[in-house]
Amino acid sequence: MRIVDLSMPIAPHFRWRTQVSVTGDIKAGDQFRISRLDAACHGFSHVDAQAHILADAPTIESTPLDRVVGPCRILRLHDAQPNEPIGPERLAAADPGGAEGEILLLSAAWDRQRDWNTPEFWRDAPWLTRDAAEWLKARRPSALAFDFPQDYPIRLLLDNVTVPFDQHVTHDVCLRAGITLIEYLVNTAALAGPRSFLCAAPLKVPGADGAPARIFAIEGLAA
Repeated sequence: MRIVDLSMPIAPHFRWRTQVSVTGDIKAGDQFRISRLDAACHGFSHVDAQAHILADAPTIESTPLDRVVGPCRILRLHDAQPNEPIGPERLAAADPGGAEGEILLLSAAWDRQRDWNTPEFWRDAPWLTRDAAEWLKARRPSALAFDFPQDYPIRLLLDNVTVPFDQHVTHDVCLRAGITLIEYLVNTAALAGPRSFLCAAPLKVPGADGAPARIFAIEGLAA
């Protein structure tokens, strides 16, 4: 059995105002060292709740753990090029096949092409077409996981440019339909594939529309 960490570290980042402060110095005689974290719920590796896009929809504490922890099949897209649209035919060719209700992990190994601490990771990423989002929805997964900014408009947010919501295709098509989104994974190239067991449990923050998660895969675990 092998555990593969797929999480971005939560640290200062140009996209998100993140602060880690520490009080207490054990060497100076304090009993405890205590860290405080101020970070965005949709920054770094995280899970989206439907309340992220729909009024009066379930918030993150309502996400059943069996939707984000379970058997996972990996769609290897490692040859995806910068700024390349990915359509349904490409996804179908990469899908190893499996049952409805599994987690689908789209692995472009994008962190091997661009550093997530730089604007280029976000501006140059491949992205999914609306037809691709519809194809994913039709597979009826419990959740979708991505290691690249999967909707084209995500890059535009860096310049505070807004576009019609329906261009955020995985959110509009899949999250709206109740398929949980697990976003901004890294290190997916380390997965042997084509199947694994994924754990992406979000922090239980009542009333939040998303939450950070420590995301990892367990290889060699019977699904």
